[in-house]
Amino acid sequence: MWTGGLNDTLDADGQFPYGRGDFGSFTLLARLTVDIPGHDLSGVNGYRRALDLAQGLVTSSYVHSGVTYRRRIFASHPDDAIVLHFTQSGGGRYTGSVTLEGTHGEKPSHAESFGASFPNGLRYGAAVTAYGSGGRVRVSGTRIGFSGCKDLTVVVSGDTNYAPDADSGYRDPTLDPEKLARTKVLAAARHSADTLLRTHIADYRRLYERFTLSLGTSTDAQRSLDTWERLTARARDGVPDPELEAAYLQFSRYLMISGSRDSLPLNLQGLWLDGNDPDWMGDYHTDINIQMNYWMADRAGLSPCFDAFADYCLAQLPSWARLTHDLFNDPRNRYRNSSGKVAGWTVAFSTNIHGGSGWWWHPASNAWLSNSLYEHYEYTQSRAYLAKIYPLLKGACEFWEARLLTTTLPGTSREVLIDDRDWSPEHGPQDAKGITYAQELVWALFGNFAAAAAELKQDTAYADTITSLRKKLYLPEVSPKTGRLQEWMSPDNLGETTHRHLSPLIGLFPGDRIRPDGSTPQEIVDGATALLTARGMNSFGWANAWRAACWARLKDADTAYRLVANNLRPSTDGSNGTAFNLFDIYEVEKGRGIFQIDANFGTPAAMSEMLLYSRPGHLELLPALPDAWAASGSVTGLAARGGFVVDLHWQQGAPTSVTIRSVGGRTTTVAHGSTSTTVRLEPGGSVTLKGFAR
Repeated sequence: MWTGGLNDTLDADGQFPYGRGDFGSFTLLARLTVDIPGHDLSGVNGYRRALDLAQGLVTSSYVHSGVTYRRRIFASHPDDAIVLHFTQSGGGRYTGSVTLEGTHGEKPSHAESFGASFPNGLRYGAAVTAYGSGGRVRVSGTRIGFSGCKDLTVVVSGDTNYAPDADSGYRDPTLDPEKLARTKVLAAARHSADTLLRTHIADYRRLYERFTLSLGTSTDAQRSLDTWERLTARARDGVPDPELEAAYLQFSRYLMISGSRDSLPLNLQGLWLDGNDPDWMGDYHTDINIQMNYWMADRAGLSPCFDAFADYCLAQLPSWARLTHDLFNDPRNRYRNSSGKVAGWTVAFSTNIHGGSGWWWHPASNAWLSNSLYEHYEYTQSRAYLAKIYPLLKGACEFWEARLLTTTLPGTSREVLIDDRDWSPEHGPQDAKGITYAQELVWALFGNFAAAAAELKQDTAYADTITSLRKKLYLPEVSPKTGRLQEWMSPDNLGETTHRHLSPLIGLFPGDRIRPDGSTPQEIVDGATALLTARGMNSFGWANAWRAACWARLKDADTAYRLVANNLRPSTDGSNGTAFNLFDIYEVEKGRGIFQIDANFGTPAAMSEMLLYSRPGHLELLPALPDAWAASGSVTGLAARGGFVVDLHWQQGAPTSVTIRSVGGRTTTVAHGSTSTTVRLEPGGSVTLKGFAR
């Protein structure tokens, strides 16, 4: 759930308030406790816990008094409920209690449900029920008691009256969340746990099975280790563990399937929250984090999971546009438009789900969000989707049409358009004009809008205007002092050389204006490479993931792979790295690490880029295949921009078979090394290439 609200004021320093009381925070709905006396770690042995990635199923087992007890937990999307199923073998019985409590001081008046509300008008509720066999289950005060049960099933669900509608204040007044939660758990409880599990697995696997991956074979010794031991051995010995690395990518798909379905998009921590005080309020950061969360979705066969991100932006747009109109040119905003004009929309560095912003205004956020949304169209080729997001693209263009300044480049008579006073996230001067980050994003935005307008046959005249503006945009140069691509319109580095953000390299990835294929001046490619090198190899997980994707675009397989390996290092004492359950850990300060989900998606996206580079009309197979994966491997369901899906097998670093399927694309070149061929398909058609001969 989310506290806070629209947050439509600026403070004296020009910032949106950014705290739990105004901006609000991501927060837990409830805590469910199943208490089985005597079944704690001091009274059992042989405890083992596992996550089945192919079924979205958590299992645990242990032995107590000679009896093996087992538990299965899954979150069923069709039933909108979490199910816990307890079984045993050996004549054991379950006796204990189930308790459901709120996390904001709510004390249920009875055992099976509770309801409450926040000051912001968000109503919420949760409900639980339990049933078993061979014993008795009954309500006792504010608990559900069970005794002598051979097996036990617990079903829990919840809801709020949140609605993705700005006109209604993001609330549905007709909803009774507690009643709805009770309805859902009682409906699920009409079925056996096995039936609920089958329903869940069938639904989950429809998405999970769209993509498979093999990066090679691990050793028997590696396979014999538990996850933490494998992570430790991988880091200690430096020996690749290809099955673990493939599982890491599949784990990201589990997180995406479980966390981004018919609801809000994944925030800084997804749905995996351990308290009500997450760092940065668990919000949506718009200068890398929410975008990175969705880099992997299309690439790894989970395009339907992208919808939550697009729907969120659409639902917020009316509020974002109003706040932009009312507050962007406020004299307190250091990034206001010098022209005095304002149009369209943009947002701050942080957003919540109520249309509100937090922290500083972030002018280029609209371009990055819009470009991410447009990229999804490039994968899916859905005109209906393109029409849906078109207002976001157009509004972002209108904002930049009002914001861009005309200047003459020093020593020339050439006039160019540049960004007004801005901040290259999140370092350096806060009043620099023409920052590379914004120039690259706006260049891509204008191109995407013109292409969308042409496809939808809309706004021909305005698209011509935007195309004319695009031609006048200043694009970054290489510093004669450092040999690096400039982050600011200055030959000097005005920030931190090893800064975590790769903002000036956004034209390399996720954009692709900078290409090492001869279409980009070599000086620019070399400057981008020099800047990327200077940024270093050790940073936070998301920063390493971004670096890996950039090195993949530069076709430097071994460097990209080293960064993937860096993120797989085990986190100890809160250090950056991977936890025992594969969550990425972000070291907030020495000795304190938190889970932050973006690297769990960004790293697999970089791995996908190592296997396939794509842009509309062009696919390149295995552009950055590292030695660790080169012996043999395969991937199916790997999506490509332009509307294609690729199934690929390789041996000794070279493709042995590739099948190209069209999901809307018609023509593309398929290349590997110096060999390429042109493929023409009708939507729904496919072709298999061997040695790239038809």
